[in-house]
Amino acid sequence: VKAALVTIESPGGTTAGSERLYKELRKLSAKKPVVAMVGTMAASGGYIAALAADQIVAQETSIVGSIGVIYQNPNMTRTLDMLGVKVEEIKSSPLKASPNPYSPTSEQARAAMQAMIDDSYAWFKDLVRERRSMDEAALAAVADGRIFTGRQGLPLKLVDRLGAETEARAWLAQAKGVSASLPVRDWKPQRGTLARFGLESGAAALEAAGLERLAALLRSDAMGVAKLDGLVSVWQGP
Repeated sequence: VKAALVTIESPGGTTAGSERLYKELRKLSAKKPVVAMVGTMAASGGYIAALAADQIVAQETSIVGSIGVIYQNPNMTRTLDMLGVKVEEIKSSPLKASPNPYSPTSEQARAAMQAMIDDSYAWFKDLVRERRSMDEAALAAVADGRIFTGRQGLPLKLVDRLGAETEARAWLAQAKGVSASLPVRDWKPQRGTLARFGLESGAAALEAAGLERLAALLRSDAMGVAKLDGLVSVWQGP
């Protein structure tokens, strides 16, 4: 393998997961050229992954950016009051398991969470500043959480060129000497046999109970979004 073309179709995910992917792609980049090819979107954590590449290629209408971190916590206190339910807590300190859905967020807990968000946000911005060679003014113009099209992102230095695989291969040939005649082989991770068996067994049980829609969701992995935990770098459309 002479080079890697990393296709990204992602609104992001957990910040820690994005960090791990970024670091693994940087290890790969140390051994051979890596080009990130943005399809529909590489936003938030998806953009963190793209930052690991030596070159970012996006389509004119791709979505990039969403540089930021978010934590969301539902406040269910009024709903519980309507149901006549009160959750009682015994904990070691006021900030243990705070915030949580069962009580209003205290100012102390909010400040602690904001400090965590700010720290992860600073880490994200440092990646953008380093990998995209931006000064403070250029970084401030793109790091307020908004998204951009590929066309907008090009002059803002969020992407290197517009196009797709053809343009990515042209850059590899010109900048890295990777022959344009080399064949491209697609690689996708395969789900383990045990994991496939578990999902199929769960789906079959749901179907037997008459819950066909939930079974379909389990088989499609669409429920994966609900499994996100921790601080999140993800672009969520309306």
